[in-house]
Amino acid sequence: MLIVHHWDTDGITSAALVIKALRLEDFMNLSPPIGEFRLDERIRKAIEKSEKIYILDLNLVHEVEGIEKEIIFIDHHIQPRIKNPKVKQINPALEGNEAPSASFVVSSYFSLWNAWSALGVIGDIGSKAFEIPKVGELLEKEGLTKEEALRLVQLIDSNYIVMERESVEKAVGILLSSTLRELLEYEPWIKNVEAIEKAIQDAFSSVELKEGFAFIEFTSSFNIISKIARKAVWEVGYKGAIVVNRDFHGKGQIYFRISHELKERINMGKIIGALKEKGFNAGGKSEVLGCVCERDRISEALEIINAHLR
Repeated sequence: MLIVHHWDTDGITSAALVIKALRLEDFMNLSPPIGEFRLDERIRKAIEKSEKIYILDLNLVHEVEGIEKEIIFIDHHIQPRIKNPKVKQINPALEGNEAPSASFVVSSYFSLWNAWSALGVIGDIGSKAFEIPKVGELLEKEGLTKEEALRLVQLIDSNYIVMERESVEKAVGILLSSTLRELLEYEPWIKNVEAIEKAIQDAFSSVELKEGFAFIEFTSSFNIISKIARKAVWEVGYKGAIVVNRDFHGKGQIYFRISHELKERINMGKIIGALKEKGFNAGGKSEVLGCVCERDRISEALEIINAHLR
C-alpha cells in the first residue's frame, strides 16, 4: 500500500487517518517535492511497486490519468473529474459541495473522526475552523484548547516549511505513535518553529498595499509563502495578498489568497485555469492559488492574476 499525501498538516493527518482506518501495518507514505504539485521519479517508482495507491489532498488529476494501478483519490480542491477508470475519485467539490479539508473528506469516507480530522481543517483555514461545530466537538473530546490545536498545526507544518521532505513523511509515523500532548513538547519541531517565525517577520517587513490588497516580495529558502499570505489576510485583515518568493531553491513561488468575503467576486478556479493554459504549475481552491515557476516567468504569472483582478 502506497499513500501519497500533501506536505502540510491536512495531508499528514489525512494519511494518518487512512492508515488508522485501514489498520495498515505494511505501507509506505511519500510526499511530493515540497512546493511542487507533481509526482516525481521517486514516487513513480514507488507506484510501480505498489498494488494499491491512495493520493490525498493533492490536486494532481492530470498526473493520475495514465497510471494503470488501483488508485483512491481523496481531495477537496476544485478539479475536473478523472477519466481513468482505475481511479476512484472522492471529492465533494465534484458535486458542487465544499469540504473544509481533505481530513474531513477522509473521515467522512471511513466514518473515522478524531482530533486529527479537526487539525486538518485548522491547518487549511486557520481560526475560521473553530466556527465549524464538528471541529470544536473533536477537540473537546481530545481535551485540547483552541490555542493548543493551533500550536499543533504550527509544529506539524514546520517540517515542510523548513523544506525537510523526509521529516514530512516521518511526521505521519510520529503522529500515529504519539499523543497530541506529547507532540506539543516535541523538541525538533519546536526548534523549527523558532527559526520560521524569525523568517516570516523579516519577510513581512516589506508590505506594499494597493486598494486593500497586500503585495509582499521576499527571498527565502523556507517555504513560508502561504504562512505570510495567511497572516496578511487572516491576522492583519487585508482583502487579499499576493506573495512572491523570488528565489526559492532556484524557482519562483507565487501565492494568492483572498478573504472569504471576496470568494464570490473572484473566480479563483478561472485564474488557476488561465495559469495552467500557459503551462504554469498551479493549483488551489476557491480562496487560494499556488504557483511554482521559473524565475524569469514570475512577471508573466503575476500579469495573468492581475488581469483577472482588474
